[in-house]
Amino acid sequence: MRLSLAALAFLALVAGCGSQRRTLDRLWHGSGQAVVLIPGTSEYASGNVRVSFLVVANDGRPINRPTADVWVARGRDAEPFARTTARLERIGVPGGADAADVQSLYVAHVRLPRPGGYWLLARPVGGDVRIGGIRDLQVKAHTATPALGAKAIPSRTPTLGDAPIRLLTTRVPPDRALLRYSVAGSLAAHVPFVLVFATPRFCQSRTCGPVVDIAAAARRRFAGSGIRFIHVEIYTDNNPAKGENRWVREWHLPSEPWTFLVGRDGRVKAKFEGAVSLRELGSAIRRTIG
Repeated sequence: MRLSLAALAFLALVAGCGSQRRTLDRLWHGSGQAVVLIPGTSEYASGNVRVSFLVVANDGRPINRPTADVWVARGRDAEPFARTTARLERIGVPGGADAADVQSLYVAHVRLPRPGGYWLLARPVGGDVRIGGIRDLQVKAHTATPALGAKAIPSRTPTLGDAPIRLLTTRVPPDRALLRYSVAGSLAAHVPFVLVFATPRFCQSRTCGPVVDIAAAARRRFAGSGIRFIHVEIYTDNNPAKGENRWVREWHLPSEPWTFLVGRDGRVKAKFEGAVSLRELGSAIRRTIG
């Protein structure tokens, strides 16, 4: 029997009401308390990316559950194409010299297949926060910083023999072991190294973390391995009024801090934007240059 046009319209309406799309925006507004995501990373290229963020409640208090569910979609009104779990990483070290009001960040790894705009929703697991925050990710074809596998830039970064220590680091107390070697010298010697661009004193982000403390702790952990650890400050003469120094410009850093792992062959094996935990850094060192 042929159905009437009115009957067909009614069936379509019923089907539509029973199959609402599970969009990212619907997930966000579906239940619970909305929170804010403060990004710890901002430079993304298509492929496998590391995304870090701080989850903050309405009263400004960081939410520190061990994990958070993460969804990614091409738009707020699109259905998520990926779901993963973010892990809470401790970005400070006990008794560290660098003070920070945030000691942990969420870190997620997700594959973003091509350049363009993406949206990420994160929801801490457990406690009284049932739904999280949402933010956009702008993904490019290539990063401004040296890509994985690219040759490291042979910057003649300053060492203890080049300038007074007050111009080499803003860390208190200074770690002289992080100031012994230059990038150019390490490349010429074919020695693997960890390079940290950071300014402990003038860090401008709540999520930048005590990266130099982490590097110092990793240096002690890998003592005797032959791996060098190098710290380079961000501003000329450690004065923000003078702008970024030439080494930051040579490495095309769009933000700070940054950490690069460079192998004996002089190529970038791993890199971290923003704060990084000792667990993350140690694991990457063992996997790529250890």
